[in-house]
Amino acid sequence: MGENNTQITCPYAKKCGGCEYQGMEYERQLKEKQAQVKKYVGGYCKVRPILGMENPYHYRNKVHAVFDIVKKGGAPKSSRGKGGGRKELLPGTIISGVYAAGTHEVVPIDSCLIEDETADAIIRDIRGLMRSFKIKTYDEDTGYGLLRHVLVRRGFHSGEVMVVLVLGDPILPSKNNFVKALRRLHPEITTMILNVNSKKTSMVLGERNIVLYGKGYIEDELCGRTFRISPHSFYQVNPVQTELLYQKAVEYAGLTGKERIVDAYCGIGTIGLIAADQAREGIGVELNPDAVRDAITNAKRNGIRNIRFYQGDAGEFMTEMAAKKEKADVLFMDPPRSGSDEAFLSSAVKLSPKRIVYISCNPETLGRDLGYLTKHGYRAAECQPVDLFPWTGHVECVCLMTRKEK
Repeated sequence: MGENNTQITCPYAKKCGGCEYQGMEYERQLKEKQAQVKKYVGGYCKVRPILGMENPYHYRNKVHAVFDIVKKGGAPKSSRGKGGGRKELLPGTIISGVYAAGTHEVVPIDSCLIEDETADAIIRDIRGLMRSFKIKTYDEDTGYGLLRHVLVRRGFHSGEVMVVLVLGDPILPSKNNFVKALRRLHPEITTMILNVNSKKTSMVLGERNIVLYGKGYIEDELCGRTFRISPHSFYQVNPVQTELLYQKAVEYAGLTGKERIVDAYCGIGTIGLIAADQAREGIGVELNPDAVRDAITNAKRNGIRNIRFYQGDAGEFMTEMAAKKEKADVLFMDPPRSGSDEAFLSSAVKLSPKRIVYISCNPETLGRDLGYLTKHGYRAAECQPVDLFPWTGHVECVCLMTRKEK
């Protein structure tokens, strides 16, 4: 792949559990992922060689950290500093990091090999400011304390940085001074948001956002389009590889300017907006109302007028389209890891597009769904794996399905 794939050892790997392929050479990781896709999809179509990264480090432009304090006799006793040396963590020390796999024990992390380095530095400095501003960490068991999580998102092309402080209460002590202090350390921060999550839940973000500084969102460019990204927005975390994935998806769509496209699970409109200038018209459907608002804003921001966005269940929407005898030439679908349910797939079959471009983050559920579609009038033509998550066991694919002629 490239000279920069020299193996680097992560000091947190054993406790964190986030990178299942830690310690494995990158070339071998790609072979493992290629085999994984072939296992589930190879029986339906040709699987092209996986597209890996030239530099598979620090690619995550969305970083989430959970905050805690070291408790007597309980929490982690030691960590590694930025330079790698081991240091003792005394009871009462504020820590930030991730939950150890399968637990709610916080693994203290200063710097992660797959996370954006600017984001990691901001999180370290927030931790450093907490004591002087008398901000206490939230305790899951007692509900006492304030700061639960910090979310940092950075635009890969724009360089814009969003910091989201997730608090158990809407009151942040000396909030204006806190914002100034953090921006003094990190002038690259373009917006700061206080997110209120007072519920006993494993969800990171609550529903209420209070803008402390800036616009309350960032913008970034992807495949020549500008996208508005809010705290709740779904936006792929690896922009370099996402461009490859989406370019392949649009290529598989085979657009000539005459087609009507449907972008199901459209989120903030990424795929539909990238494909729109090569199609006659487009429709995007998404259940999350905040994402739909962002999608409409993104269409206006890019001057794209031939796509409309609707809030609702994509399967029900397509069933209604079919009942009204409306047609679609290409269906883009990008479901969650659980894949699509039979109700959605049957609605796709009823709509009967000429091509289905299926973007998947789970080869196993992709294979299951291909099984359904190949029994209901479609054939799988080709599958392209893309490594969006180096050092982890996850792999993305885009698969082209074409309608069998009767």
